[in-house]
Amino acid sequence: MDNYIVSARKYRPSTFNNVVGQKSLTTTLKNAILNNKLAHAYLFSGPRGVGKTSCARIFAKTINCMNLTDGCESCNACESCMSFNELRSLNIHELDAASNNSVDDIRSLIDQVRIPPQIGKYKVYIIDEVHMLSQQAFNAFLKTLEEPPKYAIFILATTEKQKVLATILSRCQVYDFTRISIADMVEHLQYVASNENITAEPEALNVIAQKADGGLRDALSIFDQVASYTGGNISYLSVIENLNVLDYEYHFRITEAMLKGEVRSCLLLLNEILEKGFDGQHFITGLAAHFRDLLVCRDESTLVLFEVGASIRDRYKEMAKQCPEQLLFRAIELANQCDLDYRDSRNKRLLLELTLIQLCQLCETGQTMPDEKKKLIRPIPDFASTEKTTEQQAQVSSAPISTKIQHKEPTISVPQNLLRVPKTTSLKSLVKEPETPTLPVIEQLKQSTPFAEDDLLQCWDAYAETIDANAHLKNTMINSKPVLLENFNFEVRVHNPAQKEELLGHCLDLLKFLRAQLKNDLIQISIRIDEKIEKKTVYTSAEKFEYLNNINPLLSKLIDEFDLTVD
Repeated sequence: MDNYIVSARKYRPSTFNNVVGQKSLTTTLKNAILNNKLAHAYLFSGPRGVGKTSCARIFAKTINCMNLTDGCESCNACESCMSFNELRSLNIHELDAASNNSVDDIRSLIDQVRIPPQIGKYKVYIIDEVHMLSQQAFNAFLKTLEEPPKYAIFILATTEKQKVLATILSRCQVYDFTRISIADMVEHLQYVASNENITAEPEALNVIAQKADGGLRDALSIFDQVASYTGGNISYLSVIENLNVLDYEYHFRITEAMLKGEVRSCLLLLNEILEKGFDGQHFITGLAAHFRDLLVCRDESTLVLFEVGASIRDRYKEMAKQCPEQLLFRAIELANQCDLDYRDSRNKRLLLELTLIQLCQLCETGQTMPDEKKKLIRPIPDFASTEKTTEQQAQVSSAPISTKIQHKEPTISVPQNLLRVPKTTSLKSLVKEPETPTLPVIEQLKQSTPFAEDDLLQCWDAYAETIDANAHLKNTMINSKPVLLENFNFEVRVHNPAQKEELLGHCLDLLKFLRAQLKNDLIQISIRIDEKIEKKTVYTSAEKFEYLNNINPLLSKLIDEFDLTVD
């Protein structure tokens, strides 16, 4: 039986041209070799599985090659290249800092640096996961890293650059490796599938690439796993079944039900998803991403942000035409807020159901539908009678808003024959079109009743008494009183950023309450942190004893009699 090699090792790049998704970095390294401008130390940083260690090995192999090609690649024929390919090269040393992170390990490496290369020009030392070195090991390595012999080159690789000492970073050329794009991963997976005689649907490979989250090594590992599950015939359905990925179809069905306002259909779909074992938070994050994809599909300029397969792309475009932008903005906001509240919720399923109900109401109430902008106009009181039919009320409400709203004036009397207008006759044609725009009239509807600061404080305390469930917010409101400013604005000073965030999270409900109680729609709030709050002083044990002794002098007598000391 032949020895099986996983794809991540079998298709590990051996030349710069084979490196996937890091073209700018490989071009820089090739130009440095071509122009003979090699640094003595490099730092390769980036996420897992993006080619840091592979590029380090290729770089080490190429600079020692005796017959470089025209494309600045190793020849794989000279003695240096052959010894590297056969894993017997003495010019390349690798150290795993995750398990060899002591001072003794670094000292052993420094001793090897003193020996010049026997074949080739350079000795290359690759230290993987360099951020795992101890503080003492870093300090022991500093001098050698700063002034190594001319033939020594160090390549440090890490996934957490922020943990590397600044003194180490300043001695290296830093190369930041990026995540592999989905398109590049899908292309490479198709290449691997063709070489392994595996049939794979493009949508299936796209799901694998998304699951890998930018790491090509992870993508190849998942590819091997799915290939074993399917017996070499990778399909979209088999991938989502094996990887426990929620199907796109559910997102489309929920969106269709949302556009029709079918709450029951959404709840049944949610039940079906949960019964299949999918996590609720996984569902809501996927739904938010689905709405985001629909949003970027609405404009050709943002299609570059859309990373799905070609077959599903057309369906997204078709669905995006049915979804107004304002609806998608609000849907993303609701789904994202549900995601944030999911962990703290005690009834997680109810939270998901409430979110779906709110999504369905977006279209039912016509809040965002561009073809039903008239529904945005607030209801108008009856003209002549409170017993008009539903059809007559609908006809009257279609008249221009400025002809119906009159402040503190008698109700407009409408003749009875006007209320009996046939369906084919538009009421708008019978009423003279006003010259005044409607927007200023709506602005005049806002209440602006004056109030005093005492009234504001009473309403403030009244709202604080209604929020017993949130002790932190209640305590913040009790300790931070509002100060009335000009133009119905008031300011609240809090002690720390946490209190500010707490108030900001509930300011909409607070303002709604205050505006209703004070009958003033122009009230606005501003919150700032009071920087004049004095920090508590930390007293020593001797200072505490001196303070207590001043209160009770018998403490000194007690210490003298029992020969005690104050720590």
